[in-house]
Amino acid sequence: MVYEAIEKLRAQQSKVRERSAPWMVAEQLIDICRREPESAELIAQDLENPEMGIVQAEKQIKAFADAHKTGHFSCVSPEEAEGILRKFYGLPEPGAARPAVLVDLADFLR
Repeated sequence: MVYEAIEKLRAQQSKVRERSAPWMVAEQLIDICRREPESAELIAQDLENPEMGIVQAEKQIKAFADAHKTGHFSCVSPEEAEGILRKFYGLPEPGAARPAVLVDLADFLR
């Protein structure tokens, strides 16, 4: 599913100017997909909806930046941008994915 999500992101990325804000959103989402396969699945599903594309996601980040403008300057940190993207795509917080199942091999020896 990671590969599928990245392919969908790359396809959308090819339709915007390189290094533009939506292009960078795709880069950040690709990073999330590589780190979190569970999130990649959600992103791949959401990208099927035209209202959930990288351009629409970037608009969420811009709205945050505009709301926190200081004079003529606005900035969104990578952590803030990731939080906005997680909310937009309904992604779990980092590390909140299903916990690893630990098996005590001694249980099988009894």
